[in-house]
Amino acid sequence: MNEATRRLQAVAKEQASPMHREAPNNIEAEQALLGAILVNNDAYYRVSDFLKPVHLYEPLHRKIFEVAGDIIRMGKIANPVTIKTFLKDEKVGELTISEYMARLAGGAVSIINAEDYGRAIYDLALRRSLITIGEDMVNIAYDAPLDMPPQSQIEDAERRLFELAETGRYDGGFQSFNDAVALAIDMAGAAFERDGHLSGISTGIMSLDSKMGGLQRSDLIILAGRPGMGKTSLATNIAYNIAASYEPEVQPDGSYKARNGGVVGFYSLEMSSEQLATRIISEQTEVSSSKIRRGDISEADFEKLVACAQMMQKVPLYIDQTGGISIAQLSARARRLKRQRGLDVLVVDYVQLMTGSGKSNENRVQEITQITTGLKALGKELNVPIIALSQLSRAVESREDKRPQLSDLRESGSIEQDADVVLFVFREEYYVKNMEPRDEFDPKYEEWKMQMEKVKGTADVIIAKQRHGPTGTVKLAFQSEFTRFADLADPSFTQYEEH
Repeated sequence: MNEATRRLQAVAKEQASPMHREAPNNIEAEQALLGAILVNNDAYYRVSDFLKPVHLYEPLHRKIFEVAGDIIRMGKIANPVTIKTFLKDEKVGELTISEYMARLAGGAVSIINAEDYGRAIYDLALRRSLITIGEDMVNIAYDAPLDMPPQSQIEDAERRLFELAETGRYDGGFQSFNDAVALAIDMAGAAFERDGHLSGISTGIMSLDSKMGGLQRSDLIILAGRPGMGKTSLATNIAYNIAASYEPEVQPDGSYKARNGGVVGFYSLEMSSEQLATRIISEQTEVSSSKIRRGDISEADFEKLVACAQMMQKVPLYIDQTGGISIAQLSARARRLKRQRGLDVLVVDYVQLMTGSGKSNENRVQEITQITTGLKALGKELNVPIIALSQLSRAVESREDKRPQLSDLRESGSIEQDADVVLFVFREEYYVKNMEPRDEFDPKYEEWKMQMEKVKGTADVIIAKQRHGPTGTVKLAFQSEFTRFADLADPSFTQYEEH
């Protein structure tokens, strides 16, 4: 008998008598935890921040835990008598539900052990979820559907594993209104404690923060402008301000959360990481970036650069300079960054340099739609604001009024549709400078000079769309030699029209 035949017989024998393996669970731990909660409701608060009803294996235990939690959160006492009203009158073996809960309470462990039992139940739930994800991966790989290439399967598995690692469950689904209200109150409390009392993450530019409430988690913020307007400079300024003001806070489970500022991921598809770093150093040291590139600097300037570089090494700003990155690759890398280093804000410079799924039959409009939809979904999944830069169409240049409008967003209406906030950067100085009369004795020269003085060193950030607030215009100072945006020194110059 050859080796191949022996192998086939062994496989056939194995399939003829399959081993049944039960999913990992610990009914006794669930009974002990529920007993502790029924005897002393304080035990619920030992586990409620990480343990949800879905994590319990036995359906009846899930229901008891859910009802007990609802009663306790309402400030009432949860015990076998009060819970009984909300459960179907069915048998548990020879016992009624009331008798079963009384037995759980009778054999209750100390409240001190409640958290240990909760952790054991939670870990077993994760293992069951891992088994489900693993089985799905194997089955899909065997079936190999035509519309799901291996790369898509890897990305889907990575997304599900990330969701499981972050939230303890990967199936999504409906969330109770109680949980949603609790999250809203937590957000309000965090805003009260945060510097500036902002509900979102501060951009470091006060006049912009006061109109937007900071960058809101899960929002897609489109920052658009024509070339030369300074959209990359504004995005870089905001990214560095957030990273430089990062203050971590240790959570009960040992993880870190940003109390102020945050960890920033910056996808620079247009510029290299060195060029981006040069811009930031120029902005911080007030040494012109063109001088830094040419080496035209004094010894004092060089010392400033070295001191700034040493300070910047501690700043949690991570740059990915891969050109032409796809939305799937970007999402996978963002998930990895959040798991390994943390992530509070994501910047993409810029949308038109990204690629979609790679299907050759798609036109550019469909591809951009896929990218913006993907960015919006990623922001919700990671619970971080995403600042995505975008180009504007040339239609702006052909108009007498060069101020951008939502219709100028290039290549797709989906950019406007998917965005929670649309910001336009507009520098009138850029256009006025190009209108300088060639002859300084021209009668129009003085008029031009006065107009130039009026707009020099300023920039408008136009809030063209904002789901959670008003639209209007914020006037900022702009120092072109250092590519730096800042609040105007004289607040009376700050313009803002609410619509």
